[in-house]
Amino acid sequence: MKNFNWANPYTSVRIPLFARNVVSTSHPLAAQAGLRMLLKGGNAVDAAIAAAAAITIVEPVSCGLGGDCFAILWDGKKLHGLNSSGVAPAAWSVDYFKGKYGTDSNGLARRPIRGWDAVTVPGVVAGWAALHEKFGKLPFDTLMEPAIEIAERGYAVPPVVAGKWAKAAADLKDQPGYAEAFMPEGRAPEIGEHFRLPAAAHTLRRIAESRGRDFYEGELAGKIAAFSKQCGGAMTADDLRAYRPEWVQPISRDYHGYTLHEIPPNGQGIAALIALGIAERFDLRNMPVDSVQSQHIQIEAMKLAFADLYRYVSDPRSMTVTPMEMLDDNYLDSRARLITPDRAVHHEAGRPHAGGTIYLSAADESGMMVSFIQSNYMGFGSGVVVPGTGISLQNRGVGFSMDPASPNVVEGGKRPFHTIIPGFLSRNGKPVMSFGVMGGDMQPQGHLQTVIRMIDYDQQPQAACCAPRWKVNRDFSVDLESSMNPDTVAGLKNLGHKLASVYDPYMDFGAGQFIWRMSEDDPERGYVAASDGRRDGQAVGF
Repeated sequence: MKNFNWANPYTSVRIPLFARNVVSTSHPLAAQAGLRMLLKGGNAVDAAIAAAAAITIVEPVSCGLGGDCFAILWDGKKLHGLNSSGVAPAAWSVDYFKGKYGTDSNGLARRPIRGWDAVTVPGVVAGWAALHEKFGKLPFDTLMEPAIEIAERGYAVPPVVAGKWAKAAADLKDQPGYAEAFMPEGRAPEIGEHFRLPAAAHTLRRIAESRGRDFYEGELAGKIAAFSKQCGGAMTADDLRAYRPEWVQPISRDYHGYTLHEIPPNGQGIAALIALGIAERFDLRNMPVDSVQSQHIQIEAMKLAFADLYRYVSDPRSMTVTPMEMLDDNYLDSRARLITPDRAVHHEAGRPHAGGTIYLSAADESGMMVSFIQSNYMGFGSGVVVPGTGISLQNRGVGFSMDPASPNVVEGGKRPFHTIIPGFLSRNGKPVMSFGVMGGDMQPQGHLQTVIRMIDYDQQPQAACCAPRWKVNRDFSVDLESSMNPDTVAGLKNLGHKLASVYDPYMDFGAGQFIWRMSEDDPERGYVAASDGRRDGQAVGF
């Protein structure tokens, strides 16, 4: 068992939960939906799917029935990875976007951020079905029951969700189908206001009865394809029918006796592994946890990781280097040497030798642990909602490049660069923690910061979750959470970091759920779980 310091030195409204069966999500009703499955005799996979379905209704500002998902799962003997991110419609290409939207000042095709031409084929429903087929215990339709009930009867909108909803409504109100579904009173629901989504209840019943296939080749698929055609979108019934999720082998990196596992590209989990591998070259344990020196090393490691991530990561079929080459020890040594202890640097990509999201976690007393994440991206995603279905569609097409020279260039049937990543920690081949930190490109940064706090500094999961965070932006400026120690802020500024103090923890600094196994050998010892106070969530168990 890890010898944690069980104190929490950070301001928090949360305490760790100890139980043999646990569900931790960013919304209490979703957590309770998963718990209901465990109480019925279901396993952690059943709980995760039920929670995931429910959260599309209660936290529509972050995910929906038209989103994508990924999972890492410990089945009691080994790890499994699931990539259920969607692919581009067959008609998409650089010429498709250039013909519809013209070019920018660099001569590259323009592409929309919202609307149908940002929508890739949704993967989340197929992901639920794939997880259930391989590992589920209860009937699939049983797992949909809590979500159907909530969609029909409604729920009171909580504070964080209400705030995000209000911010999104002004931008999305004119997108096809959005106002009808999500602005029933002509505005976003207010805190405590009752909200129902009965159209989604019908959709969930179709999904339950068909084990998800209706979404891809039945009545629901027909409605999605017809609305796409009506609005001038490229997605067709053939695109939906052809979609399949993919079981993948997680990639990993050892760190001080533990192993961090991530989903391989097209996701950004490799950035967490690169940054952790670089940070390992420095003696962080002998630097105070919240010191300038410790935070500087981690920030610089993250900047180096992002430089390579944005240059090389795409659908693995089009990458010019492999993940293993990017994680090569000699290469990471060379990258670590670029960090100077007394100065911030703007890093460029290296040359490896060629050769709005929700996160939830569930674990049960048999030892099964599930790390699961799903998203519509940028809050509600594309803003498109298929009429009469409650299906809000993601905008993952934004992840493609319009540069023909990029490995991530848009192409029909190809997966875009993806931000959402589940995480998993093991030790000596045995499970330790299922976890994740949602929030765009904050995710690998949250993985890095929380894992280092728990492993190097013995902070218990809730303390590591509550600690103030930083976020490296695409231009390598650094946002700091306003609760960060002023002396640390001043010290980082003196090193040359371009800093900002931003109070918007929902979007800018992510939100995590953590389930740590109390004994690597004995699941009967149960788990300790943490849920991030930056969202409305909860960890529950028995």
